[in-house]
Amino acid sequence: MPIRADLRNVAIIAHVDHGKTTLVDAMLWQSGAFRENQDVEKRVMDSMDLEREKGITILAKNTAVKHTVRGQEVTINIIDTPGHADFGGEVERGLEMVDGVLLLVDASEGPLPQTRFVLRKALAKHLPIIVVINKVDRPDARIAEVVDEVYGLFMDLVDDDEAHKLDFPILYCAAKAGRASLSAPADGTLPDSPDLQPLFETLIDTIPAPSYTEGAPLQAHVTNLDSSPYLGRLALCRIVEGEIRRGQSVAWIRRDGTTSTVRLSELLMTDALERLPVDSAGPGDIIAVAGIPEITIGETLADPADPRPLPLIHVDEPSISMTIGINTSPLAGKAGKKLTARLVKARLDAELVGNVSIRVLTTERPDTWEVQGRGELQLAILVEMMRREGFELTVGKPEVVTREIAGRLHEPTERLTIDVPEEHVGAVTQMLGVRKASMEAMVNHGTGWVRLEYVVPARGLIGFRTEFLTETRGTGIMNHVSEGYAPWFGELRNRQTGSLVADRLGVVSSYALFNLQERGTLFVGPGEEVYEGMVVGENARPDDMDVNPTKEKHLTNVRSSTGDELERLIPPRRLSLEQALEYCAADECLEVTPAHVRIRKTILDANERAKARNRAKRANA
Repeated sequence: MPIRADLRNVAIIAHVDHGKTTLVDAMLWQSGAFRENQDVEKRVMDSMDLEREKGITILAKNTAVKHTVRGQEVTINIIDTPGHADFGGEVERGLEMVDGVLLLVDASEGPLPQTRFVLRKALAKHLPIIVVINKVDRPDARIAEVVDEVYGLFMDLVDDDEAHKLDFPILYCAAKAGRASLSAPADGTLPDSPDLQPLFETLIDTIPAPSYTEGAPLQAHVTNLDSSPYLGRLALCRIVEGEIRRGQSVAWIRRDGTTSTVRLSELLMTDALERLPVDSAGPGDIIAVAGIPEITIGETLADPADPRPLPLIHVDEPSISMTIGINTSPLAGKAGKKLTARLVKARLDAELVGNVSIRVLTTERPDTWEVQGRGELQLAILVEMMRREGFELTVGKPEVVTREIAGRLHEPTERLTIDVPEEHVGAVTQMLGVRKASMEAMVNHGTGWVRLEYVVPARGLIGFRTEFLTETRGTGIMNHVSEGYAPWFGELRNRQTGSLVADRLGVVSSYALFNLQERGTLFVGPGEEVYEGMVVGENARPDDMDVNPTKEKHLTNVRSSTGDELERLIPPRRLSLEQALEYCAADECLEVTPAHVRIRKTILDANERAKARNRAKRANA
């Protein structure tokens, strides 16, 4: 079979924060993508505002570098993938475009749950793997142990008849310094090579060049979508067979199997960070085509004379759901511009187009929809994006997506890995015991840190992160990845405290807060608007308490000796969107507007709430 020797397609996969985007930066710089004096931001591939703010990759993106290896110029298409488990759909999609992967592992942290997840996906597709031990210059690097852990991970995932997959090259890298070597440096020191040339050479030798059949009809697989203000929707495709030209008429094979002929208005290829127009592209190339406004991921572009569909892209099922609807609070319409059910539905439909791992289902109410995704973070990111676009929403508490297997109710479970200092092990064990987690492993590295591995119901992790960080004084590190389904674990009580609920509409006064702050932790400050049913704080006791945060001090004509003293208020605790979602109790939801995130009761009226509570008690009795 003929091959494209001048081309390589590779994806960079790893756990979150192991240095994927930083390595892509270094590869772009050393391939001459930027001028010497060019002002380029760090982690240039993280182009979204949210990615920059949170310091994580959310969307898979591709870039292309031209690098000379042993006198031959080779184009390397690099797919930068997210490391967070919630965005696993992006990884699965990225693997459809490539012929091999770079697996990055932190030289100190070693393989973590997401490393296992992405490696399992790459092995299932039989892709060649290059292991890159990154951050070897960390002072706490333990290179030899991490290499052993990587081999252990491969042994777990590879069958006996696939032992050849254990014969993978290992590179030692410091992506921030832009250096890589085939020989292991001492712990905490830089590799002996001055640049990334050993990485490029190993990549060319290990990752196979795209192969194709001579004279085969056109087949191109749509793996991602983008949009341009000038060209409309862009379909990112990997050409499997044949050639494609600008202005050509092609057969568009939809997901349902129907075929229609469309004309391509534009053909683009990536060079560094820019998409440039080209006249034609061949097998193995990753291209962007314009001119098909309704095209979606997984579809095929083929030869009109001989249309041959490629297999559809399948991704893992969603495990977490939440309801998203229009804002129904008394303060609706004050901050946002997009308030109607029609606009919310149109925005959710638009998200479905480019995001393969979420689903939108209808509910009993015409102005509310159930959105299913991989995790809380993925759904919180979607809500945050909508909020910034000017939407006002009511967002329900995240719930798990259950399924019935062999007549029994099953729920999703997660494999949780926790790194904590020794003194917090007891607190973490207690917290997870309440959440019905089972411990799988416990390793003490002798450095004062302990690694705990659990299998825990996904329900138990909703609201866990905030409590975990509080208990470990912000020092604990937790990571989790889907572990499949298990029989229903029974009732879990995640939150041990109740809520302070406002009993009327009005403006918060400092006098009222001064009297309320001994009851618990407050979420609102003086001068803010509240309404009946809005949660204004956390009660120190397990039950909810109705309070009046708008009460004013009664004026008298008697001068007080203490009248001019200021009320000393404790500053309110401000919750981010993710924290508010985690905090929500079963009967609470969020009001999300461009200006505010408010926690509220699902039923605002206190009498109606009491009736609903009594009904629930009678039903459970």
